[in-house]
Amino acid sequence: MPSARRTARQSDLLRRLVALVAAEGFASFTLDDLAERLRCSKTTLYQLAGSKQELVREAVKYYFRAATEAVEKQVADTSAPAERVVVYLNAVSEQLRPLSRRFLDDMAEFAPAREVYEANTRHASARVRQLITEGVAAGAFRDVHAAFVGEVVAATMQEIQRGGVTANTGLSDADAYAELASLIVHAVSS
Repeated sequence: MPSARRTARQSDLLRRLVALVAAEGFASFTLDDLAERLRCSKTTLYQLAGSKQELVREAVKYYFRAATEAVEKQVADTSAPAERVVVYLNAVSEQLRPLSRRFLDDMAEFAPAREVYEANTRHASARVRQLITEGVAAGAFRDVHAAFVGEVVAATMQEIQRGGVTANTGLSDADAYAELASLIVHAVSS
C-alpha cells in the first residue's frame, strides 16, 4: 500500500514495526508474534501487506526511504564538497546504527529485503560518485577518476552489507561507513 494512502494508524503501525524488526530482526517472528508485539490484529497487519514476506519488505523499504530522506537533508545543509562526502557517508552510518546485527543477518538471508538494501547501496555509491565529481569540478578534490572511486565505494559498501567488513575487522556497519568516509575524503583531497 503506498504511503500516501495509509491512514495515520497504519503509518504509526509501520513505524512501530520498523522499530521492532530493526532491533530484533524478523526471521523468527510469525505474523501472530508481530500482531501480539505490536498490539494489533493480524487483519490490521494484512492491511499493510498481504503476507509476512511482503510486510517485511514493506518495513525495509519504509526504513530505507526514511533513511535516504534524512541523509539527503543533511547533505543539502552542507556546501563544501569534502564536507558533503563526509556528511553523506556519516549520515548513512548514523542511519545504519539502529539496525541490529540480527536484522542485518535476517535481511541478508531474505532475498526481498536484501534486494531493497542492495538497491539502496547502489544508490548510495552513485551518490558518492556524484559528490566526488562535483568536488573535482569545484577544485576541492584532486583530479581523480570519480567513477573508479564510486566503484571502490560500491565494492566496500557491498562488503559491509554482506557482513564481511564486520567479520574481518570487528567494525559495525555504521562504524565501517564512518571509516569509509574518512578514507575517501583523505584519498581525494588535494
